[in-house]
Amino acid sequence: MISFEHVTKYFGDKKVLDAVNFKVERGETFVIVGFSGAGKSVTLKHMIRLLTPDVGKIYVGNEVMSAAAGADLVRLRERFGLLFQGAALLEWMSVFENVALPLREKTDMSNAAIEKRVEEKLHQVNLVGVHDAMPSELSGGMRKRVGLARAIVMNPEIILYDEPTSGLDPVTSRAIDQLIDRMHLELKVTSVVVTHDLFSALAIGTRIAMIYEGRILEISRPAEFVRSQNEVVKRFLDAQYITKRGAWERTDHETQ
Repeated sequence: MISFEHVTKYFGDKKVLDAVNFKVERGETFVIVGFSGAGKSVTLKHMIRLLTPDVGKIYVGNEVMSAAAGADLVRLRERFGLLFQGAALLEWMSVFENVALPLREKTDMSNAAIEKRVEEKLHQVNLVGVHDAMPSELSGGMRKRVGLARAIVMNPEIILYDEPTSGLDPVTSRAIDQLIDRMHLELKVTSVVVTHDLFSALAIGTRIAMIYEGRILEISRPAEFVRSQNEVVKRFLDAQYITKRGAWERTDHETQ
């Protein structure tokens, strides 16, 4: 579905991606984890050509996304929905207008059809009765759900999530995890999630990729990931108190 082949990217003299190779299979939830600055969001931005690799190729299906331009790039990007880290809602627009925006800009749907589609998507993300609310009136979790409704309003094949639980409390974070799972099951979409939240990654991922200093260290299923013998992966697990039994663990001296 999405393939990276020897993708390398520099920002000035700094190599931020180093010969990255992986393939996201159709219908899976592929999660990219790593420490801050490891290259997670840079990888995500390459998928829709917000960034272009200096070396290597990125494919969406059989088409080279990394070389697409003009109408071809527009068409390929329309296969994606993107939930930004901060939801990226337009503060001067209501919830309804935020979600309706892609339909107004990219389709010739009637107002009645737009209203029906927006209602459907808000219902899918468990938001009812907030059409007229302004973003400033919403909680962090509600803002994320509005952002997700906008991301799916064009019925994309692929949804990209950039730190979907960032800035949320644990209860709201788990609700967002459940919502990502629902989108995967109900919409039959391919999902790519970038997150530093390992608990979330283990809960929603079909496979987890660990990126470190611009390189992919490991790609495995959650049950295998928590048993990794890679020292960097083990350090990442330990930092979030994920044990090899899949439980949370703190000793008394660590909480004092």
